[in-house]
Amino acid sequence: MTAKSWHIEEGKPYPMGATLTSKGANFTLFSINAEKVELCLFDKDKETRLEMPSRRGSVFYGFVPDVKAGQRYGFRVYGRENAEYGSCFNPNKLLIDPYSKKIDGKPSYRTAEEMAWFRPEDERDNAAVAPKSVVIGRSRFNWAKDCRPEIPWGKTVIYEAHVKGFTKQFPDLKYSGTYKALSDKRVLAYLQELGVTTVELLPIHYHLDEYHLQQMGLSNYWGYNTYSHFAVEPSYADNPERAAAEFKQAVKALHQAGLEVILDVVYNHTAEQDDKGPMLCQRGIDNTLWYWHTSYGSYENWSGCGNTLNIVRRDVTRWAADSLRYWAEEFHVDGFRFDLGTVLGREPDFQSYGRFFQVLYQDPVLAGLKLIVEAWDIGEGGYHLGNFPQPFAEWNGRFRDDMRAFWSWESGNLGAFAERLAGSSDIFNHSGRRPSASINFITAHDGFTLRDLVSYNEKHNEANGENNRDGHNENISYNHGVEGETDDEEVLLNREYTSKALLASLFLSNGTPMLLAGDEFGNSQQGNNNSYCQDNPITWLDWQNESHVLQDYTQELIRVRSQIKLLTDDCWWEKERVQWLNADSSPMTEYCWHNRGSKAIQIVLDDEWLLLVNAKRSRQLFNLPQGDWEISCVPSEKLNYEEPGKCVVKHMGIWILHKIK
Repeated sequence: MTAKSWHIEEGKPYPMGATLTSKGANFTLFSINAEKVELCLFDKDKETRLEMPSRRGSVFYGFVPDVKAGQRYGFRVYGRENAEYGSCFNPNKLLIDPYSKKIDGKPSYRTAEEMAWFRPEDERDNAAVAPKSVVIGRSRFNWAKDCRPEIPWGKTVIYEAHVKGFTKQFPDLKYSGTYKALSDKRVLAYLQELGVTTVELLPIHYHLDEYHLQQMGLSNYWGYNTYSHFAVEPSYADNPERAAAEFKQAVKALHQAGLEVILDVVYNHTAEQDDKGPMLCQRGIDNTLWYWHTSYGSYENWSGCGNTLNIVRRDVTRWAADSLRYWAEEFHVDGFRFDLGTVLGREPDFQSYGRFFQVLYQDPVLAGLKLIVEAWDIGEGGYHLGNFPQPFAEWNGRFRDDMRAFWSWESGNLGAFAERLAGSSDIFNHSGRRPSASINFITAHDGFTLRDLVSYNEKHNEANGENNRDGHNENISYNHGVEGETDDEEVLLNREYTSKALLASLFLSNGTPMLLAGDEFGNSQQGNNNSYCQDNPITWLDWQNESHVLQDYTQELIRVRSQIKLLTDDCWWEKERVQWLNADSSPMTEYCWHNRGSKAIQIVLDDEWLLLVNAKRSRQLFNLPQGDWEISCVPSEKLNYEEPGKCVVKHMGIWILHKIK
């Protein structure tokens, strides 16, 4: 068979990436400091190099006739190397397209010898071992009448899950651990019955395992080491060649079930890691354009992952926005959660109305989606909770910490508890923002699960291979007297009470609740609070040992939440609609708020709902407010009425009463 003979023509500078037409494909690549770019086409073992014939501004471009879907390609970039400023051009290293929508292969660097093939100083040609970008054709997926559920923020209940871990051990599931599993009727029915409205998936962008993990034979389970921000991770597909179609089917099925899909995305760093990491894409295209550097030419590491994307640069901003728009339009996703969101506002100091935020705010596709940020990075002045602009909501770490301290450590800080329960107005009630801007959570993928939070005083990350040095040391957890698993019935009962109190605080608070998958039935990770590299039963949800008691309680809490207008209206609590009472049913005074010994409060919402809060591990007497109240949701046994209007709760928890009209 005669090898193909390629030639390249003028082409167009936009759209970016490889764009297939009926006559061939247009290719583009942006680089400010490159002097020459070669497009490399691969046919079996044959490589054809074509110099990009045109340049406009930072964009090199050209058109190649007769290119079809499935064509493998990459780039070789030429420029003057300047170590002082961080340049590292090396045309001997094949680079993928940062707009790659499909990639053939993943780089292997389990040893120093393998890593050398991907290092910028290495002069050997690595095309034989380097991954290649793949040209894709127009999608033929049948979306039928798919439409976004568009759940109002006030009615949103988020369920954070990992595609593989959520379904890998789901009972009797044919395609467990895959995108297909998310389309299974039983999985969909479970989510519907639980009552959540929105599934937030950990990263499904094409990602790599870090060098140190490959050396140890481990993998990046969470997926926060993105290689291509346009390509679907194939390892979660039943058929890796059809990964994009399988994910689309999952989104379509979730939408048909009335559920939204939010993607956790990483635009703060890439898989090229630190100065000793591999050169795979951005580093070789234009290192000083793509990344933040110190005055010495090394990488700024505000991400904690070795490098930090310079998202404020115009071309990089467009790349990120193009990526997000692609997922919104091509895959119909309903929103995004941005990992280490402070990086996205660095110029280099954080700017609430920086370039990236302005671009998303003005984009007609992205501005209407649910946008959520993690409000910190590890750089100086990196914590900016409450400082992000509309339309972003923010993970509220203050909610997590204050609620954990209130229940696990019995802090008795009623003021902090009340502030978080009411929506954290001290943080978010400004600039026209609403309570839904606060994403309330007790646990997330990073840290203890709820069960481990009440079962361990210390982290147990030995399986990660870092001698238990990794992960957070301050978890605000309490093992209730025994570290880890136990058969002691009293300890187990007290753990259940604390777990239910934390769950009740989550779902009865003003703002947007986020539940970690598995917390509703007591899933454990054996005390591992940094399970990013554990792709095994440590992280896969343990459906076989699910606690139906906790599961039923969670379901009931979500049901009751949907009936309380002060929670679903997404409005700030005003004194006309909320009464804060002590255990004797008198209005809270300054003394009551600061008396950390009482640990009890009553909250009346719209003169219709009553919350009895007991934050101590012993009985509490409540004199109820005037009216006839019936129990609506209890953490265990029902109320014990000593006489009309007086009741006793025997343990820690929140009791929900409804007024009889």
